[in-house]
Amino acid sequence: MATDNIAVNSNTGLDGNSYTSSISNDTLTNDDFLTLMITELKLQDPTKPTDSAQMLSTQMQMSTINTNQETIKAMQSLQQSFSHTALSNAANVIGKNIEDGNIGENGVNKAYTVRSVENNDGEVQVRAQEILYIENKIKLSDPTDSANDILLDYNVSGEIIDANGDKTGYKIALNNPGDPIIKNDSLVILNSDNEEVSEHNYKLAGIRSTVYSDKFTNIPFSLISKIF
Repeated sequence: MATDNIAVNSNTGLDGNSYTSSISNDTLTNDDFLTLMITELKLQDPTKPTDSAQMLSTQMQMSTINTNQETIKAMQSLQQSFSHTALSNAANVIGKNIEDGNIGENGVNKAYTVRSVENNDGEVQVRAQEILYIENKIKLSDPTDSANDILLDYNVSGEIIDANGDKTGYKIALNNPGDPIIKNDSLVILNSDNEEVSEHNYKLAGIRSTVYSDKFTNIPFSLISKIF
């Protein structure tokens, strides 16, 4: 019987005998109650017998409470197991591209690349970066030695950036962000006055890269509509 931290309250009756009025113990079990009930029956006043039906009802109530507590513990354990399984399954999409059914400003489905997964208050979510566009890289070609070709970046407006991160004053004409306009098999390059440059050494590098949003988005795993 769990006897630690048991608080027993008793009162003295008119006959001078001491009677238990209440017992407090958060860890009191059904077996403990049976032991206490038997002990109380042994020590009861013969002239004022304890109501056995009431004691039996109390014992049944305790039994029901214990059963409910065990059921709750089992359900919590099962829920935790399901959460771990769901988190493990969701981890398989890390590094992959997904869609959640939302439409972007360009009228097409938003796409994301998953960076991590997490369990947020029992809900499995992926942490992802939105794919803004696919960029076709360009290079500044050296007509005499291709080994001296320089790979360059350009921003969403088409402004060409040099190796130091500075704007060169030239722009690539774009159909869409990251999609250069090709005219007569050549890139359309504009100067600082937005006038087309007739001769230049800018060419497509044959390299495509993904441009991401610098913000992360949390998406419930259940809302993922496509993985690719």
